[in-house]
Amino acid sequence: MSEPHAFTPREIVSELDRYVVGQRDAKRAVAIALRNRWRRSQVPEELRDEIAPKNIIMIGPTGVGKTEIARRLAKLSQAPFLKVEASKFTEVGYVGRDVESIVRDLTELGVALVLEEEKRAVRTKAEERAEERILDALLPAPPAVGFRPPAAGPAEGAVGGPPEGAGETREKLRRMLRQGVFDEREIEVEVADTGGAPSLSIFTPQGVEEMGVQFKDLLGGLLPKRTRRRRMKIPQAREAFAADEAARLVDMDRVRELAVQRVEQSGIVFLDEIDKIASGEGAKQGPDVSREGVQRDLLPIVEGSTVQTKHGPVRTDHVLFIAAGAFHVAKPSDLIPELQGRFPIRVELQSLTREDFVRILEEPRNSLVRQYRALLATEGVELEFREDGVRALAEIAAEVNGRTDDIGARRLHTVMERLLEEVSFDAPDLGATKLLIDAAFVHGRLGSLVQDADLARYIL
Repeated sequence: MSEPHAFTPREIVSELDRYVVGQRDAKRAVAIALRNRWRRSQVPEELRDEIAPKNIIMIGPTGVGKTEIARRLAKLSQAPFLKVEASKFTEVGYVGRDVESIVRDLTELGVALVLEEEKRAVRTKAEERAEERILDALLPAPPAVGFRPPAAGPAEGAVGGPPEGAGETREKLRRMLRQGVFDEREIEVEVADTGGAPSLSIFTPQGVEEMGVQFKDLLGGLLPKRTRRRRMKIPQAREAFAADEAARLVDMDRVRELAVQRVEQSGIVFLDEIDKIASGEGAKQGPDVSREGVQRDLLPIVEGSTVQTKHGPVRTDHVLFIAAGAFHVAKPSDLIPELQGRFPIRVELQSLTREDFVRILEEPRNSLVRQYRALLATEGVELEFREDGVRALAEIAAEVNGRTDDIGARRLHTVMERLLEEVSFDAPDLGATKLLIDAAFVHGRLGSLVQDADLARYIL
């Protein structure tokens, strides 16, 4: 396939199909939104800033794929992605998280993403330096005694520089090191001590905001770098040295600059439970006033504003916001008009049917059937799922969802765990064995639970 930034909408939908069953309308909407980012990067510069992202509201019950679509989209585009619950925020003046923390958290994720990419770029050079440090530990240079500058000539009996033949010995050790001869040997290494750093909670004008600011961030390079000595085997020491050297090779100023740019141009925020801050019809007092206040606080972030972070100012004009909610009680029209206008694309996700459950169990690359096969194969237990067994599981999940709260595909996790609970417990004692999961097996384990409606409410 082509590079992520150049995916066509059809390719994006095809990629999402590998992980999410159905919901074609939602997939098409996010695919167009992602492609529009690439299109925007191709237009003349004077017009580029004028093209705003078309934010999306996904409407549908829980467990139908809203979050998974947004998460996979971010992974596909290699974009900083943050999922937050709108109900966790409070209006300015109340105790709780303020909406600007969304941008700060997204920026932190962007820095971590770019830092990892930069470290991968210098990995080869870092590994070379790590190898030299291991050779230094295996063959320490002798201390120079009575050293004189070369111009004055060596003093009688003085030792200056490496002894004769040290180069050959070092190259011999290098070959042995690469062949794994020293993998079981332990050496003493000095590593950075990252634990136990003191932190502060900052009282911002917007309320108490736990930013976890460390003293070392406040004082910069004034505090000495804390290290500690540890004994570890050569392979672990190689990884520790490589990580340390990669951190030294990376330019953090460049990382911050690229991260802020990545967040501004391709960041994605998934606002879940947006319906929880929508005021019901005619509700203009009590907690509903605060809900409307959260909407008004969200408005400038979604509309486009500048938020100060510890990595510099971040503009949100081109961050893509995807809101989602079940909207069982409230409706999208219950949101304040200004916020509604900032989410012009609305897609409705359908409740999952029995056939959808069958496909969810079998088709995605991370399907539950594949997951449980792989998990129990580690104990020597081979699971064989027959077609009628998978269909029976799907029917039970759909039936329980119909009788109780509809939690979508999440019901499959509960049903599958209950089905294989006994096998999972006994697996270490069973040894190499094969287990057939057919309709009879499924009904034998779950039939009585499903028939007892009251018990099903608690267990399934």
